[in-house]
This record gives sequence, C-alpha cells and structure tokens, in this order.
Amino acid sequence: MLLSIFTVATPDLLPEQMLKAASDAGIQGIEWRYKGVPMDAGQEEPSFWRRNLASIDPENADEEIAKAAALTEQFGLKSIALVPYLTSGDLTATELAFQSAHKLGAAMMRVGVPGYNRSADYHELYKGAIDYLSEVQEMSRQYGVKALVETHHGTIAPSAGLAYRLVSSFDPNHIGVLYDPGNMVHEGYENYRMGLELLGPYLAHVHVKNANWVQLEQQDSEIETCYQAKWSPLLNGVVRWSTVLEDLDSVGYKGYLGIEDFSQSYSSAEMLKNFTQSMHSLSNQLHIGGAAL
Repeated sequence: MLLSIFTVATPDLLPEQMLKAASDAGIQGIEWRYKGVPMDAGQEEPSFWRRNLASIDPENADEEIAKAAALTEQFGLKSIALVPYLTSGDLTATELAFQSAHKLGAAMMRVGVPGYNRSADYHELYKGAIDYLSEVQEMSRQYGVKALVETHHGTIAPSAGLAYRLVSSFDPNHIGVLYDPGNMVHEGYENYRMGLELLGPYLAHVHVKNANWVQLEQQDSEIETCYQAKWSPLLNGVVRWSTVLEDLDSVGYKGYLGIEDFSQSYSSAEMLKNFTQSMHSLSNQLHIGGAAL
C-alpha cells in the first residue's frame, strides 16, 4: 500500500517533525504544500491555510527545496508531489512552480482550475482553462512533472466527469486528475466506480478525507431548511472509504493514497497513524492488495 501526506494537513509541525511523524506512521510519500505564510500571520497559531509550518515558500524556493529534499531522503521517504495554489492562466507562476517541482524531484504537481460562481459563464471559463492546459502540457513535457487537475468544489472541475472533460484532449502522460471524494461531498458527487472508469488513464492520484452534511441554524425569515458540508473524521462521514477502495482496486489503481484530513479530530501525529491504520484495516477487511491497496 502506497500512502502519502499532503503537508497542508499538518500545519503545526515543522518539516523535520512532519517527516518523522510520517515515517513513524508508515507513510512513504510527501506532497509538499507550496505557499508562503502571509506577512500578517507570523504570530498566529498554526493553521491549514495561513501559518502552515510544513510548507515550502515560493519566495525562498531553492533553499527550502534543497532542505526539504535532504530531510526527506534522511527519513527514507520520497517527495512525490508539489502542491501550489495556482491561478488558471498564470503561466509565469505555473512555470516557476514546475521548475521547483523538478528541483524537488517530484513526479506530480497540481495546476490551476478556474473557480466558478453563479455570475461566471462556464463556457468562457472552460475555453480559458483549455488554453492554459495546452501550455501546461508543454511545461510538463519540458520539466518531466505530471500536471494534476483536482476534483474540487467551487471550480469548473468538481466531479470526475467535469474533470475528465477538461483533461480528455490531452496526453495522460502529462496531464492527469487528482481524485478527491472528500471534496465531492461538498459538490460533484458521482458514483465512484463510474467516475473512476471514466477517468481511465487520467487517474493519477487520490486524496483521502471526509465530510458530513450538517443542518444550519434556521433564521426566522427562512422557509427552507439549509445544510452545509463540514469536514469530519476519516471513517465518520459521507464518503464510504471501503467502497472507494474497492472501486479503486476494480480499475487497477496503483498510485498513492494521500491524507488531507481537515477534521482536527486528532493531533497531527495521531491523525497520520489513524490514517495508515484505517487504510490497512479496510484493505485487509476487503481482501484487496497490490502495490497501492
């Protein structure tokens, strides 16, 4: 079983602490968050998206990448991905990130996907994304790093089907899909096996987390009952991970399963151990194996 961690999920651990915790938990791969800490967040408590200590700062990329690569090797682990927060169409930032991913020795890197809101026109966003991915594909060839489109709520690729529509005209050796069932609780749910079968060779990576729908407090002026998706513990949410693992096995997936737990149900080190124990227990229960599962 190949397991990895996206370091956004361990914001309170410095790189060396995170790598030790990952190694102790039996995790093999590291997906490095590639984003700096905002100037006004320096004194804040560690958090997923602001003062995240387990990140590589693009402003100091060469030095931090060299340090991350050396520490990762020291712990016997592998840097499998660089995960920046890119804007679709920003080719300058995208190429700089590709250069960093190449220096890190990462095989994959997440790229930008247009956000969607009700004032936007999907067709225009789609055309812009295709133009961007055409350039991204050439960068992938140049730097030897596969570009990943993530299934993510709030974008034009919230589901496997819409992600497939974005990538299907490109070479799956250079552009693939990061499949995230936890994000698809918020938006984009499709039958897992159908979506995975559709993605076929474009299925490049999988993120592991979970979420639940909770009822919001109703205001006197509201006539509808409203719900909102909230992050939940890994095995206590809408995503039935036993089903996802079965469906991944059915399509012959041999890649990594990367933890991205935002539930804050455990300390960072405990969360990593819970992840590996949960994945191994489910796989044993289902009698599925192979390089990934």
